[in-house]
Amino acid sequence: MEIVDIKDWGLGLSEHTLIAGPCSAESPEQIEAIARGLKGSRVEMFRSGVWKPRTRPGSFEGIGEDALEWLNIAKDILNVPVTVEVANAAHVEAALKGGVDVLWIGARTTVNPFSVQEICDSLKGVDIPVMVKNPINPDLQLWLGAFERLSKVGINKLAGIHRGFSDPYEKRYRNKPEWSMPIHLKRMMPGISVICDPSHIAGTREIIASVSQRAINFGLDGLMIETHHDPDKAWSDAKQQITPDTLKIIYDNLNFRESIDKHPEAITELEELRQKIDLLDAQLIELFADRFQIIKQVGDYKREHNLAVYQPGRWQEVMESRIKTGNKKGMTEKFMKSLLFAIHEESVKMQEAQLKEAKAEIKA
Repeated sequence: MEIVDIKDWGLGLSEHTLIAGPCSAESPEQIEAIARGLKGSRVEMFRSGVWKPRTRPGSFEGIGEDALEWLNIAKDILNVPVTVEVANAAHVEAALKGGVDVLWIGARTTVNPFSVQEICDSLKGVDIPVMVKNPINPDLQLWLGAFERLSKVGINKLAGIHRGFSDPYEKRYRNKPEWSMPIHLKRMMPGISVICDPSHIAGTREIIASVSQRAINFGLDGLMIETHHDPDKAWSDAKQQITPDTLKIIYDNLNFRESIDKHPEAITELEELRQKIDLLDAQLIELFADRFQIIKQVGDYKREHNLAVYQPGRWQEVMESRIKTGNKKGMTEKFMKSLLFAIHEESVKMQEAQLKEAKAEIKA
């Protein structure tokens, strides 16, 4: 898949693209106030919701097509491109007619291949950049599928937007970051830029700065932050919007880490450390293989003595002792639990497979 780098879209975007603007366009006066507030900032693209797909009806769902004209106010004041979310062919047609420079596909649309394909069909023969938000749930294949559909109709100016994932058990964030997902996307799609949307991950303005820094730390390529001149009075997502002045402070305090390509002297030293890690990984794999061989012996014993695969007492003992040991070595309880659960699940599967094989042999 051919992908044009975001810096080569011809829109004056940099390697740390900053996109800002309100969750929703509310009035021409609102757009003007926000744009004037962003004057002199590092913002390279202005965003605004025109059509707002809401979780439940009754909430403000956007002004609609009439608001597209207002975005020209921001374009004139800031001299930057504008971007809006589209969810169907009618939105695409209106956005193109209204002079929108970049389109984005929202999380609720990415989950539906029919909707994505409708958008793609309406973009055949059109040269316009498209950004795709991750689907609501952490499904990398759906995210990849959206890019593949766009590529098939000739859209190669592509970027991802990481806005986090729905998790009913998550308390700190509105949408759980799952930072591994955008990293996997960049690995599977070399050349793709991924912009982070800290506003939707955070859900509250108080942690937007920390989420933004983490995104940069994980090597994401820019930020899309919802910005409003009077956030508390915003018609949608008020809690996660910040003022233009706050945006400037957040951006100016970010620590952008340089690529190792700019420091060739560090490559040799890093390579030596990575070789040590490779060696330790090889040893870990060998240890896991040895452990699972013993697990098979345990499985044979349980089968011969008609014992249940799952032994709660033993499992509790293993969990408590290993977590305690791990903590002493500087490993968190969360990490140790994840590791032990993965090992235990694989062990149970192996022993269940042994029981099935034994039953099959008896029948034979």
